This record gives sequence, C-alpha cells and structure tokens, in this order.
Amino acid sequence: MLRAFVILLMGLAPATAHALCEGRDVIKDLPTETRALIETRAKAMPFGEGLYWQAKRDNTIITIFGTYHFRHAQTEAHLDLVKSEVARADLVYLEMSNAEQKNFENTIAADPSIMFITEGPTLPDLLGAEDWDKFRAQMQARGFPGIMASKLKPIWAALMLGMGPCEALNGAMEANGIDAMIGEYAEAQGTVTRSLEDFRHILRILDGEPLEKQVEMIRLSLNLPLNADDVSYTIRERYLAEEIALTWQMSRQMSLDYGGPTAEEDLAKLEQVMLIDRNREWASLLAGLTESDRIFVAFGAGHLPGEDGVLRLLAERGFEIKRIPLSD
Repeated sequence: MLRAFVILLMGLAPATAHALCEGRDVIKDLPTETRALIETRAKAMPFGEGLYWQAKRDNTIITIFGTYHFRHAQTEAHLDLVKSEVARADLVYLEMSNAEQKNFENTIAADPSIMFITEGPTLPDLLGAEDWDKFRAQMQARGFPGIMASKLKPIWAALMLGMGPCEALNGAMEANGIDAMIGEYAEAQGTVTRSLEDFRHILRILDGEPLEKQVEMIRLSLNLPLNADDVSYTIRERYLAEEIALTWQMSRQMSLDYGGPTAEEDLAKLEQVMLIDRNREWASLLAGLTESDRIFVAFGAGHLPGEDGVLRLLAERGFEIKRIPLSD
C-alpha cells in the first residue's frame, strides 16, 4: 500500500537516476545487550529466516515468496528465481494485483481526500511552526515540495518519513518492484492474478486513527535519534540476508524505545491490525482454495515469520512447510 502511495507522489517529484544507497547497519551499532535481546527474540520466532517457501497439503502446492516492495540490487535475480513457479501456477496472488493497483490510483485521482487534506487545517497548522519546519525539511530531503507535503493527511505523512531520503531521491520507487514484476510476468503467461485483500480495507484502517494520534506519529518520527537512511539500509541488507525475524525485532525495539509513553499499546494495536488480522485472513483464504492445485503467492516478507505469521498459520491448517533455498 505504501508503495502504491509513494508511486503517486513520485510522479509529482523530480525524476532521478537510480543508485545504490549505502549506510550503517543499525543492528551492529546497538548496545551489546540490546542486540543480544533482539537476536534471541528473532531466533525464537517460527520461520524466522528465509524468503522462499513451499506449503503442501494433499494435492495443493502453494509457493510463497516474501517480497521487499522497493527495488534493490537483487530484484531481477529474485524474479528470475521465481519465474518457473509463476509460470507453472494455476493462480497467482499478490497483496495488490496490478489491476487493483491501477484501480487504487484511479480511486485516489477521483477522490484526493483519501490521502490529502482538502478542507480544514493543513499540516503547518496541525504541527505548529517548529515541527512543520522540521517536517518540510525532511520531505524536501526526499524530493517532495513543501506545498505538496503540507496537504498530506498526517498518517500518510508519518509513513513517508519511514523511507530514507537517499532511497526517495534515487528512484527506489520509480520503477516497479518485484511485486508488480511478478504480476506482469504472470499476466504475460496468461495466468490469473488476484489480490489477497481489498485495498479499501487498509485505507479504512489507516484513516480510522484519531487525528491527534496521527499528528503525534509525525512528531515521534521527526525526533527519532536515528538516521533514516541507515534504517532503510539495514532493513534492505538484512532482507537480502533473509533475516526477516531479526529485522522485525529491530523495528519492534525501535518502536518501543522511541514511541513515547503509549508505545507498547500503540505497537500492539499496529501488530494486530496490520499483521495479525491480515495474516489470518490471508492464511484462511489460501487454505480454503480448492479450484487450483498450484498457487503462487507474493507478499511482504514481514508477514512470513512468527506465531501469527502466514507460514505458521498454514502449518496449523495442515500444510507441510518447506524452505526453498535462493541458490544451490
């Protein structure tokens, strides 16, 4: 969803050349005790490492690839790896199919109020002069003009701060990530592609946050004592190392450390609505498919691991789960 949103905004920002963004590994820089804690928690998560999986029950084979929604150095290699399974599949599921993404873009074009403030106070009013100046500078560092940033709904503004300036300026979102590339390849093979969920559901969840909470999310993001480019670099490189649970535990610890007095409550709610509930719905949908024997599924890698991850939920529904190596 964030990917589709940023694509819309990138169309209004200057196009730039693609470059590999470097940075420091935030996990390596953590205090020894904190690093040991998140490593221990990550090791305890079921299916904590791995991107490529097979779930088999009776005659049904579901091949699952955990994606990184932005472009990266291995995007084409990952696509080449999964092409044969996509071509063999009777059905391909994505978080948002390419057709649904176009529908999403058309919906926003028809109703900008979904993401933009169209009446009432804008961000300069809601944030106040000092925080607005900080936010405007952060958005300009990502290539977004202040006038456009001022009209973003607070929840989307807060999400945008999660992308490092280097990635934004170097076109991470201007070309299709692997999700869209899988969709395009499947369509070229004549394979039916579907969405795991209706994008309107996520929009309702995000828009349902109280305005005060949305504004506070921006303020917390502005005051994080971390370099956004370093965080983006760490997430990308740990993803490429297939350390998904470790990345999740890092993000979780950051949220607890810097999320303010209600951090634990806020994180629990976020996990419930953005991960647990969606994972359960996806697992139920996939486990209930009877029309196809071979199914290919691609969704964000963060949905793979954990007690409430999609893989664990499929195992509970009688599927045998096997990790597929990315290379021989």
